[in-house]
Amino acid sequence: MSETSKPLKLIALDANDLEVISAHCQDAVLRLDDIGYVKKNRRFAIILNRFDWETALKTGRDHQLRRRRTALRFECVDQAEHINLKSKQKDHALKLLAINFEEKDAPSGVLSLIFSGDCEIKLTVECIEIELNDLGAMWETKNLPDHKL
Repeated sequence: MSETSKPLKLIALDANDLEVISAHCQDAVLRLDDIGYVKKNRRFAIILNRFDWETALKTGRDHQLRRRRTALRFECVDQAEHINLKSKQKDHALKLLAINFEEKDAPSGVLSLIFSGDCEIKLTVECIEIELNDLGAMWETKNLPDHKL
């Protein structure tokens, strides 16, 4: 087992930690059915298929293209809202581009999950408390994420 194939388990408690998690989740794909919010528990969660950029960048663009099932858990969430996500798109694949944080009244603020296609989820949070946890083995993919300008 190579070092890059070990499952990730990361926690973000501030904006710097969040940048690391955001980078690992860039170009992850998911469906609307993979998203859940339990208001009573103040917890928001996503299951996604994360692209393994670390290995792809180390081995070259045409080798070792892989994805891995990953869970993202957001705690201390007071409100969740979406922009341009339609319930009829449940089977439509979403591509996560970035997770950003805008501080409002430290340490609270708004986390923005930015998706391709001008879609977004905004989470109003008491503080940054996010866990990324890989769930299983990687699998090969033929598709290298592409960002056409």
